[in-house]
Amino acid sequence: MTNLDRRSTLATLAISSALWLASAMPAAAQPVQIQWWHAMGGALGERVDELVKNFNASQQKYVVVAVNKGNYDEVINGTIAAYRAKRAPALVQIYERGFMTMLLSDATMPVQDLLDQRGYKVEWADFVKPVAGFYSYKGKLMTMPFNSSSPILWYNKSHFEKAGFAKPAETWQELEKQLYAIKQKGISACGSVLAGDYHWSLLENYSAINDLPYATKANGYQGLDTEFTYNKTSVVSQVGRIKKWIDDGVMQIAGQGLSPEQLFTSGKCSTFFASTAAHSGIEREAKIDWSATYLPWEEGKQPKNSTIGGASLWVMKGQKLAEYEAAAAFLDYLAKPETQVWWLKATGYVPLTNKAYQMAKSEGYYKDHPTREIAILQLTRGTPTANSTGFHFGNFTQTMMAQRDEFENVVAGKKTPQVAMDDAVKRGNEILRQYEKLNKGRY
Repeated sequence: MTNLDRRSTLATLAISSALWLASAMPAAAQPVQIQWWHAMGGALGERVDELVKNFNASQQKYVVVAVNKGNYDEVINGTIAAYRAKRAPALVQIYERGFMTMLLSDATMPVQDLLDQRGYKVEWADFVKPVAGFYSYKGKLMTMPFNSSSPILWYNKSHFEKAGFAKPAETWQELEKQLYAIKQKGISACGSVLAGDYHWSLLENYSAINDLPYATKANGYQGLDTEFTYNKTSVVSQVGRIKKWIDDGVMQIAGQGLSPEQLFTSGKCSTFFASTAAHSGIEREAKIDWSATYLPWEEGKQPKNSTIGGASLWVMKGQKLAEYEAAAAFLDYLAKPETQVWWLKATGYVPLTNKAYQMAKSEGYYKDHPTREIAILQLTRGTPTANSTGFHFGNFTQTMMAQRDEFENVVAGKKTPQVAMDDAVKRGNEILRQYEKLNKGRY
């Protein structure tokens, strides 16, 4: 064998050995990827993408992919279809009205179990009570609160000052006098604008804050055999009040092509009952000197806490073990006070834990943004009662739509407030009975 042959043979052996060693070594572990379906669009969708990017950059084991699936109804409908086809994502964002649907679906895993079993030290007791109370079942948090909000009263400071008022009054009776005075003095075209989610801000939260029963069985918390009773409370007179304001031109309904928020931010209407999550839009669009305060209450009442809106993140069954690990890591990241403070600053939603609230407060955030503190103070006011903890109704969206139909009959002059709310309750209870029949013995 020549020297050249010898060198060629040794080179071949070296290459073969290297290839063998490479094949014998384990491949670099790829991060576990999971999908999170959500309903956040526009600026909020951008914040979700940023949140996910921050988590993915904080570690190397997991990658969360956020996928916008349309509005809340589209997300829950898509989730149901995907689960039946055994293609559900690991995480889904479901609005609060879908709580009972998800709870009794047998398609989800309790978030508290998921994290506790994996050793994450989440302080569940530190979650704000109205938030934790809404998303809990038998003392256990079933889904991770995410974007929680509460309605507040926005107002045009200049309009009130020109009418001789420092700010909106605390009670409905006194606020009504102010709004009529503002209109009669020609200060604005309308005293208030009817928000698209008026059922939440002006009827449901009206009941909670005034400590009125909306339904039996602690508003559904104590059983599926709950029945609506709001037609027997001052909700009826509240509907009559709104009707009177509309008839007298004190409250306006936004027409086609113009949103209720635009009627407020343009300076046309003096007040706006809407979610604290409207902060980003109002701060960006308002051409007026604005502020915000608590929702009013009835004279002689000691106001209770308001109730939440928004959504939470559910863990879907049918995932691989590694995917559950990824979901748990991401949810633990969301629960950290630092993450929550970032989220509330970026979006205007309320802090979900007392630690996050105190952290934001200690940083001077609420001193610089006082109106963003109103919702959390309103949510945590006093001790929640059976009337103010929230609403656990099956097919809640359907019952709400029945109520909206009947409210519109009042506005159109087709029914009196009492007849309309009687009919809304009757229709709503029929929907509740259908849901109870389908889910009997499961709650």
